[in-house]
Amino acid sequence: MIPTDTIRIRVPFFDVDSIQMVWHGHFVKYLEEGREAFGTKFGLEYMDIYRNGYVAPIADLHLAYKKAAGRGDVLLVTTTYKPCRGAKLMFDYTVVRERDGELVLKASTVQLFVTCEGVFEVSTPEFYAEWKRKWKVDKS
Repeated sequence: MIPTDTIRIRVPFFDVDSIQMVWHGHFVKYLEEGREAFGTKFGLEYMDIYRNGYVAPIADLHLAYKKAAGRGDVLLVTTTYKPCRGAKLMFDYTVVRERDGELVLKASTVQLFVTCEGVFEVSTPEFYAEWKRKWKVDKS
């Protein structure tokens, strides 16, 4: 089973632009909320990473907009872990409008591990290797 989590986000008034559509940049925030919920559910929260001596900044982000979303729409943000080799976290996302099932956005992110001292980590951190074994997603 590939770890996956879905959250619901109701688009607030302040996330829409003058043409009453979600401003494109807010989707990055919705992905972040999805990643945070995923981390809580599967034991890979940002503070878990930090307590192990690392941070995991976004190194690559791809967004493919498919449909518009507006104020009051409920969006289903699905975050799926993408198994990979190496010292990185990869996620795929879909954002679907709940009322009609329309795909609004597809996205992906790559996060790299950096020590809390700012050194790029080229080897898989042990805590992450253990997490991958636990969820049976180890590609090494």
